[in-house]
Amino acid sequence: MIRIMTADESANRTITVDGKLSGEGVEPVEACCVRALSRGVTVRLHLRDVSTIDEFGQAMLRRLVSQGVDLTANGVYSAYIVSEIQSTVQRGRRG
Repeated sequence: MIRIMTADESANRTITVDGKLSGEGVEPVEACCVRALSRGVTVRLHLRDVSTIDEFGQAMLRRLVSQGVDLTANGVYSAYIVSEIQSTVQRGRRG
């Protein structure tokens, strides 16, 4: 199960996710972020209470970060995954 909440502030949109970022939960999160990006706003994706991120979820997060989405997370597990994704994307931009 996944829960997606959005909050708008002038030219920013924060998308907060709770639950499992796996399987069927991946596509709705990506669609929400892509819609916000298409409107030209700054997008922040916050993984607040995410217990699982499968390989499809990680691939989606890498795509979103490479498109300019600001990714943050609460919790040791999610924060570790986010840190690894951000490092990977940064290395890809440099090399």
